[in-house]
Amino acid sequence: MRKLQMVFSFCIAASAVMAQSTDSAMFKRIADDVFTNSTGYENLRILCKKVGPRLSGSPQAAAAVQETYKMMKAMGADTVYLQECMVPHWVRGAKESALLVDAKGKTFSLNICALGNSVGTGKQGIKAEVIEVRSFKELEQLGVAGVKGKIVFYNFPMNPTNVETFRSYGEAGQFRGRGPSMAAKYGAVGAMVRSLASNIDDYPHTGTTTYNDSFPKIPAIAVSTRHAEYISAELKKNKTMQLYFRTECEMLPDVKSHNVIAEIRGTELPNEVITVGGHLDSWDLAEGAHDDGAGCIQSMEIIRVYKKLGIKPKRTIRVVMFMNEENGLRGGRKYAEVAATEKDKKFIFALESDAGGFTPRAFGFTAEAPVLTKLRNWAPLFKPYGVYEFADGGGGADIGPLRPLGTTLSGLRPDSQRYFDHHHAANDTFEMVSKRELELGAINMVLLLYVVDQYGL
Repeated sequence: MRKLQMVFSFCIAASAVMAQSTDSAMFKRIADDVFTNSTGYENLRILCKKVGPRLSGSPQAAAAVQETYKMMKAMGADTVYLQECMVPHWVRGAKESALLVDAKGKTFSLNICALGNSVGTGKQGIKAEVIEVRSFKELEQLGVAGVKGKIVFYNFPMNPTNVETFRSYGEAGQFRGRGPSMAAKYGAVGAMVRSLASNIDDYPHTGTTTYNDSFPKIPAIAVSTRHAEYISAELKKNKTMQLYFRTECEMLPDVKSHNVIAEIRGTELPNEVITVGGHLDSWDLAEGAHDDGAGCIQSMEIIRVYKKLGIKPKRTIRVVMFMNEENGLRGGRKYAEVAATEKDKKFIFALESDAGGFTPRAFGFTAEAPVLTKLRNWAPLFKPYGVYEFADGGGGADIGPLRPLGTTLSGLRPDSQRYFDHHHAANDTFEMVSKRELELGAINMVLLLYVVDQYGL
């Protein structure tokens, strides 16, 4: 019996080696095709330069729906269709302005932008004493007596000691998200946050604030990191500085928009669905090249590669351009809502690219332990293409709502060191994306989908 078990184990190991050898050859074939024939970089140029900023509810967002629909049809997807969803329609209005004013009336112009979904000040603007805090605890200690009638300045730098910059972003992001309402709780008339940027520069970075309906909605802005440093230095010399700022942003009624979905139907297990995508919307300050034009383009490349190389998937592959990730997540929720009604289908795996078009380093997975173990068996195949880790924990905002359906989630993790130089800022442009890095990310995404499709989970 023991001898038979040894023979059986040897056969299994030999089969695995042979399978990996075959997969390695296919990996090389896929990578060579992307490096030589990819249309991704040109499609990103079209998305950034022809369409431009694509904030949900805007004409540019509607144009992006039509452009990506045409792109995926041209790539030969079996079917391409639009999935309707209602999205928020926030508009920035006239360009914002801000002045720091000292006791003698001397002013200094600041680089600011309104936070997404913020209410505006109106054309007159607001002017009040500005008070700096570095934590919610400091704000609480000041209380109503120290905050009422003032503008709260949250000066919380992203922690430079975290090599994983998304960790620093998460720590600092609470002040952008909850800060305005927390300030309003104590009677503030406005809020200003230090931009969530990992370097010192002149670009203000926008992003969503989320109001708590228990408190008044006050105007909220972000200031560039360089000017955040300046304000802090000035307040150390004179604690009674005033801040004037004007924003004319407003929230309009929801409008109709769409996710764009392309399918390649499975040949053996068509009711098992693999989802891959990025979010089509971007903030209105720039072209949304890294966030998240790159992820959209990388996802679409899967269709081109499969059709070009004649790969017939066993399972159905859906490529999704999600709408409204930035200030509402309506597209991701709508996709999951519809998926939950498709009782004949099983949504086994979802992959999202929403961390920039930089060099890929890893994939993260949210999965049960046996599934993660199986995924990690394939990890050595990816090392020649720059991915060195299959980490526990990962996914994306748009695919997160699929998790209650039992879906294994995955997120591409590119090198993050430069991402927050551009994130939600005016310099997130096409020129900031490397063709080579963009394609390498697309290659690894195709490779991951290939093994999941071939062997299941």
